Amino acid sequence: MTENIEIRTIVGNRNLSTVSDSPVTDPASGAKGLEGSNAFVSQRSKLDPKSSGALKKSSRYRSRSLSASSTDSYSSTSCTGSSSDDDDVSPREKIQKNSAGNSDFCVRNINQHAFGRREIEIAEQEMPGIMALRKRATDDKPLKNAKIVGCTHINAQTAVLIETLVALGASVRWAACNIYSTQNEVAAALAEAGFSVFAWRGETEEDFWWCIDKCVNAENWHPNMILDDGGDATHLMLKKYPAMFKMIKGIVEESVTGVHRLYQLSKAGKLTVPAMNVNDSVTKTKYDNLYSCRESIIDSLKRSTDVMFGGKQVVICGYGEVGKGCSQALKGLGCVVYVTEIDPICALQASMDGFRVVKLNEVIRNVDIVITATGNKNVVTREHMDKMKNGCIVCNMGHSNTEIDVNSLRAPDLTWEKVRSQVDHVIWPDGKRIILLAEGRLVNLSCSSLPSFVVSITSATQALALIELFNAPAGRYKSDVYLLPKKMDEYVASLHLPTFDAHLTELTDEQAKYMGLNKAGPFKPNYYRY
Repeated sequence: MTENIEIRTIVGNRNLSTVSDSPVTDPASGAKGLEGSNAFVSQRSKLDPKSSGALKKSSRYRSRSLSASSTDSYSSTSCTGSSSDDDDVSPREKIQKNSAGNSDFCVRNINQHAFGRREIEIAEQEMPGIMALRKRATDDKPLKNAKIVGCTHINAQTAVLIETLVALGASVRWAACNIYSTQNEVAAALAEAGFSVFAWRGETEEDFWWCIDKCVNAENWHPNMILDDGGDATHLMLKKYPAMFKMIKGIVEESVTGVHRLYQLSKAGKLTVPAMNVNDSVTKTKYDNLYSCRESIIDSLKRSTDVMFGGKQVVICGYGEVGKGCSQALKGLGCVVYVTEIDPICALQASMDGFRVVKLNEVIRNVDIVITATGNKNVVTREHMDKMKNGCIVCNMGHSNTEIDVNSLRAPDLTWEKVRSQVDHVIWPDGKRIILLAEGRLVNLSCSSLPSFVVSITSATQALALIELFNAPAGRYKSDVYLLPKKMDEYVASLHLPTFDAHLTELTDEQAKYMGLNKAGPFKPNYYRY
């Protein structure tokens, strides 16, 4: 199969329902709210410590001390414990340099770089696809002169992608798309290696936008590509640096939230550069959303709560690929699983898979675990949480942190008790308590880690999309949102097959002619549903 893959399929006008959330902070106007547009609003912004600090210091917020064994049982994505919240000094107040004397970065502690490097090396062993792409394309340098602003989760797997992009000739600056998912030691390893990375675990809202701004607005460096997860880098550049945004050659977006917002911009005529939707690629949808979540939901709940799953009643809001993966995993461990859905097709799928489709109010009083996976807002409200049983676990597997109405829990009649990192008890006046994980943010990246093999598939898809957009001749792509072509999906899959010693059957000339196919692919039309 040739490696020079061309993308020629444009996604037509897609009439997606508008996804808009209440504004939190507009980086283009300081701390003021967005004016006139909800197209890109951060879903990962943490409450300002000045306002949340009063809550924590008051009698309504208690911190429970833990035994060493309890602390050790939750290691998040770090074996070193460096991703804890123990260091209260903001990295922005520190003066740090790597061993080469470079200070163009901002991480929690540069001295943790050795631990991070080991984690990156471990991840490389389980990421065959992206490593194979690095090996095949390093000599050609297909990303030479590419200047990429990245805003994604920063962990060992993402570090492998970042180093691959640089090996292919790119210059990068990177920030985190989630305030809780950064592995501090990995960020330190990247900074030590000379990368301009601005991220640490536990950023405030102000820190979050500051980090992205540091990546976008750098001296003697102007980005020409964006790799986004959620759309925040795109939002900031569009709102604050519109002239710079017009110089971008392409955007690659990997999340449901970010893709919806790109379609919103396109529909409104505000998208002035071509964008690639890798979220809806087969490899991303099936492997990152379905297979990855099938494993990471169990890991997240076990690490954070030590819960026994057998016999528990669980309701999963949303039966898309993420909801399907969560449902399969929990059913396999003996849970009684209910599903809520708005889409009759997804509801029918859930019913045929053996799950009872219900309205949330019908089961909310009896379930032990509530998981959101819709990408919507206010799926679980204060009214729902008032009805929950004592000890109910509430968490979110969707990209957006608006699915659970956490702000309604920051009320004077409720007490917050911090149990361990990313685990809070919210206590009602009558003594009832629910267990809230990661304050409603993405639980699998806040409370556990993702399988490196799955991230390899997503990373290879992102890298190929960047290569295609950057090297595309003028005029191939207009200012619209494009879907990854089937041939590129098949190429990403082929990079990973050697890991399983899988051998593909080849079509004969007669068979290919009979089916009307090219022997090298693509083997399915774009409308085929896997």
